[in-house]
Amino acid sequence: MEAGERKKCFLKQRQVLIFFVWLGIAQAGSEPRRYSVAEEMDSGSFVANLLKDLGLEVDDLAARAPRVVSKGKKMRLHFDRQTGDLLLNEKLDREELCGPTEPCVLPFQMLLENPLKFFQAELRIRDINDHSPVFLDKEIILKISESITLGTTFLIERAQDLDVGSNSLQSYTVSPNSHFHLKLQDSADGTILPQLVLDKALDREEQPEIRLTVTALDGGIPPRSGTALIRIEVLDINDNAPEFVKLHYEAHVLENSPIGSQVAIVSARDLDIGTYGEISYVLSQASEDIRKTFGINAKSGELLLTQELDFESIQTYTLNIQATDGGGISGSCVVFVQVMDLNDNPPELTMSTLITEIPESLQETVIAVFSVSDPDSGDNGRMVCSVQDDLPFILKPSVENFYSLVTNTALDRETRSEYNITITVTDMGTPRLKTEHNITVLVSDVNDNAPAFTQTSYTLSVLENNSPALHFGSVRATDRDAGANAQVTYSLLPPLDAHVPLASLVSINPDNGHLFALRSLDYEALRAFQFRVGAADRSSPALSSQALVRVLVADDKDNAPFVLYPLQNASAPCTELVPRAAEAGYLVTKVVAVDGDSGQNAWLSYQLLKATEPGLFGVWAHNGEVRTARLLSERDAAKHRLVVLVKDNGEPPLSASVTLHVLLVDGFSQPYLPAREAEAADAAPIAPLTVYLVVALASVSSLFVFSVLVFVVVRLCRRGGATSVGRCSVPEGPFPGHLVDVSGTGTLSQSYQYEVCLTGGSGTFKFLKPVIPNFLTQDEERVSEANPSFRNSFEFS
Repeated sequence: MEAGERKKCFLKQRQVLIFFVWLGIAQAGSEPRRYSVAEEMDSGSFVANLLKDLGLEVDDLAARAPRVVSKGKKMRLHFDRQTGDLLLNEKLDREELCGPTEPCVLPFQMLLENPLKFFQAELRIRDINDHSPVFLDKEIILKISESITLGTTFLIERAQDLDVGSNSLQSYTVSPNSHFHLKLQDSADGTILPQLVLDKALDREEQPEIRLTVTALDGGIPPRSGTALIRIEVLDINDNAPEFVKLHYEAHVLENSPIGSQVAIVSARDLDIGTYGEISYVLSQASEDIRKTFGINAKSGELLLTQELDFESIQTYTLNIQATDGGGISGSCVVFVQVMDLNDNPPELTMSTLITEIPESLQETVIAVFSVSDPDSGDNGRMVCSVQDDLPFILKPSVENFYSLVTNTALDRETRSEYNITITVTDMGTPRLKTEHNITVLVSDVNDNAPAFTQTSYTLSVLENNSPALHFGSVRATDRDAGANAQVTYSLLPPLDAHVPLASLVSINPDNGHLFALRSLDYEALRAFQFRVGAADRSSPALSSQALVRVLVADDKDNAPFVLYPLQNASAPCTELVPRAAEAGYLVTKVVAVDGDSGQNAWLSYQLLKATEPGLFGVWAHNGEVRTARLLSERDAAKHRLVVLVKDNGEPPLSASVTLHVLLVDGFSQPYLPAREAEAADAAPIAPLTVYLVVALASVSSLFVFSVLVFVVVRLCRRGGATSVGRCSVPEGPFPGHLVDVSGTGTLSQSYQYEVCLTGGSGTFKFLKPVIPNFLTQDEERVSEANPSFRNSFEFS
């Protein structure tokens, strides 16, 4: 349930993010909102309340999660989600952030989530009068010839004030004196240059040195000031000033050039000779940054780097170089230094929103929102973002170098459950620099795979007479999902055949699919059965599959042969009649037996175990036919007892025996009733009631058979007419089946039907050839052909 709620929440977030990413793009072109704050305010100071500008209420802040996003990793602003106030994270120094640039503006964006929305804004930092004017040289030395004319101006070093606007440097004053007054001149860049103007001629002999104090004042309230000492040395006459070859020099220097690199060489000349012709070079009107960055050789005029240049900080420098001769007269030139950009800054990536786990099967899912920046310029500052081509993710550009990382196809956890995404930001400079940001995204599971069996059908075998609870096989199904979605439970499905009591035959372990036989199986009762098993996962809703299991019951040797004929449980033994005139191979009877087992266990063989007179009778091993082994003689006993053993082919073999009673008679017309003496010779006496029933049944049967035979013979004799005097003709067809066909369970097999004939004169009963000789076996035909008398000459009177 927790996974389902998380998936729903993620779906909602994904849809909102996608929609408002494009909404943010549409609004990117709107004018930014502007706010202002004075510099040097304490951390946590109030800037503005943004609820109205963002179009939000206090109750919406938690859901929309607004936050401040700005370029770079340093966050100077903080948004209070409780009140909607924009606060300072730290003190802001306008001079540190913007230097002389006015106005000082810090751009930032307000990022709203759910849905995603951007608001462009600017924070203007107002200057306060927190810096006093400062003369970099506390003592300014001027060498002025005594012969200098009145009204000559002397430029003195200006003061530096880091403040801007009305708080910047506004005026200069000089201490009262009789020789000079102060003149202020506006330069081309808007700064005020102080100049001393000579009002009274100098006399070195009267006053060789004059000391003045110059004061610089800014426009703050109250104003701040800085002072410097001007020491004027009065020199002898020097009537030529140094002159530079060029008044303007231009130099191009690569940033990150090593310290000591030559920037340019300036050159000036003086027509004077001697001390007045000796020229020295100095940086004039130079700011502190220029003095830290450049140095000049006073003798050669070679301009050198004293620290590395950084294009991202300052792109151009303007240097004033003054050449002064030994008489104190000077000339000046300007050197413009252009810093050339190198691709020395790799792109920067700032992550705004990141989702590290998403459910599978979703499309167009926003994974991350981030911005990129590069402080270099030109091609060095142009950037390209990319991710690996073999991943199902793409980058979509948003506003002001913002990008969204989005899936471009549905993810499949079973194919891949984790993605390591590398976002590469490369600039277009030479050499190209790049920044890589690694994201690991986990794909959570959704129940989209049903359990699958290793086989669609199983065939298992179990030996009959097994012990209950026997483990006879297993089924196995796997689920490609994870967690509860992959936990498989097995069960038995309703049987295909309602007559199979499956619940009492088989059970299955729901955890591992092991199959157990609940009771002992009997091959003879149930040789095979089949059923279906189901496999379902534990998700909700659950997915399932099924397989067919076919169980084959293997036969065990547990059934002895069973004799069907002759019956052994009859009240009186069955006696077979054999005429003494029977030839060798005469079929006495056939033992019919079956075995409940199958295969090799059911192959039966027959053998004569005991006989009253060994060698007189034999048993065919494969079909159980009992035949005479030789010709009968008068010396052979009339009554014989044979014990036939029926044995199967199992291991070990099981067997059964049957007792046959054979009576040798002179002819079938002689009624036969077993004598009490013969009965006494048998194993057990027969009850008197049983004897009476047998005698009565035999008498009735004999009378019925005799009547039928007489009736048939009379009809045949009448049909024969005069041609049949003295003998009975043989009928053209066989007797009706119900008269002469003996069942396989009787004395003769079904294949034996005989034509019989009774002659009126001799009273002889004669055996003739079978009506259907084709049904005889090859052995029977051989016996019949070798003993023709066996077919035609057995008779009795």
